[in-house]
Formats: sequence, structure tokens, C-alpha cells
Amino acid sequence: MSIWFTEKQTANFGITAKVNKTLAALQTDYQDLKMVETVEWGNMLLLDDMVMTTEKDEFVYHEMVAHVPLFTHPSPKHVLVVGGGDGGVIREVLRHPSVQKATLVDIDGEVIHYSKKYLPTIAGSLDDERVEVKVDDGFMFIANSEKAFDVILVDSTEPVGPAVNLFTQGFYAGIHKALKDDGIFVAQTDNPWFKADLIHQVFHDVKEIFPVTRLYTANIPTYPSGLWTFTIGSKIHDPLKVKQERFHEVDTKYYTPEIHFASFALPKFVKELTE
Repeated sequence: MSIWFTEKQTANFGITAKVNKTLAALQTDYQDLKMVETVEWGNMLLLDDMVMTTEKDEFVYHEMVAHVPLFTHPSPKHVLVVGGGDGGVIREVLRHPSVQKATLVDIDGEVIHYSKKYLPTIAGSLDDERVEVKVDDGFMFIANSEKAFDVILVDSTEPVGPAVNLFTQGFYAGIHKALKDDGIFVAQTDNPWFKADLIHQVFHDVKEIFPVTRLYTANIPTYPSGLWTFTIGSKIHDPLKVKQERFHEVDTKYYTPEIHFASFALPKFVKELTE
């Protein structure tokens, strides 16, 4: 008999994947964590029965969170990642030679531990000498920071459980304070098919705080609907005005300079969420 995992992405729709075996299953202090080996996607991290990342398609999300803002900023030296205990965003951040220090703050240390164990190609860079890992509340860490970071990347789960506060205007105001005078931040903001109201709310909350606010998209097949959005808020620098000489060679599978600009070309029904 085959074993299948199904994520119910809405009350009436879900995706399913054939599972070879369960590698880990536990209740952490914050959420239900499972690591499963799937036939199609390789090892898959599940939090509260939602797909967080897989070995096969993880590069899309992690590259698009990191490289869009890091190529937009002229000289990113100090970078903060909130959430992202799987380490994929950190891995991409370190591809930028200007980065001197990357700080990871994740509330759940078990995510970091099991990602290192079962997702080494994703989490391997967490041991880099430029990386500082903190098991802490990202909301409070941001609240206690001021003009400390060039770029802040919010790699959160969906707005449930410990991630609820990471989708509030107060959090974005805290990010503004924690960024340097020419700072940039990006947050994953879910999908437009099932979470249109969330995207609309986040975009306009960020727009009230940051002079430059943009929405961009990427195709991530194991995330709800496959069409994923990211909201960028910047104090000065516009991701649509990056000069070609800013781009240097990076080892990517999805992100390119062409994709950088093209990802901001939104389908009409998505663009309407920003108006």
C-alpha cells in the first residue's frame, strides 16, 4: 500500500505527494514538525502539515527571497534573515561577496537542527563563519534593533501560529527602524489565488511605511497554487532601476538579471491587489 501526504491548502483543495518514509516527527514548543522522504520532491520539511521546503524545488524560493533585494542594494554588508531555519536563504545571501555578516533569527531551534540533519544541501551554510544563528523571537529581535542592517529578509511560514506577528504593520514599522538609512526588506507574502486579501493588506501596510514598495512573483510548484508573491519595501533603492553593472555572476538555477526585472511584471488580477 502506498503512503501519501496531502496538504489541504484550502478547505476544498490540496496537493499530495507519495512518501517513501518518515525521517522525523515531533511536536516542538511551537509547531508540529515532520521531515519526510518523498518520491517526487526528495526530502520535504513540513510544519503543521504545510510544505515549507523540498530538495527539488527549494532553489526558486530561496533565490528569489535573497537575490532581488541583494542586487538592488548597492553594497549589502549586514543582512538579517527572520525565520528561515532551513538555511536556504542564508546560503543564497552568502553568494554575495559584499556580505560581511548574515544573522539568522528563528524561533524554533528544532527546525534548524533537523534541517542540518536531513537537508544538508540547503542548511549547510549555517556553519559558515560569517553566519550568526540565534534561536529567538524574530518580532522582538526586530523591535530591539535600530539602524543595524542593510537588508532584512523575512522568511516566515504562513500567518498562523508563531508567524502571525510577522504579518502586521507594527512589524514592518520595526523593520524600518532596524534598517540603515538606505535599507531594503523583503517578505514572502503568500499566493494571490487563495490569499488575495493578505497580499492586498500587506502591500498597503508596507506602502504606508516605505517610499518604494513593489510586489514580485515566482513559480514554486509545492507552494499553494504554485504562484508565489514577495513584497519588497525600500527606503531609497528601486529594484526596477538596478543598473546592469550591479549584477555579478552567481550560481543560481532560477534567478537571472532578466528574471529580476520580469518578476515585477504582474498578471492583471495580481496587480490590482496593489492598487
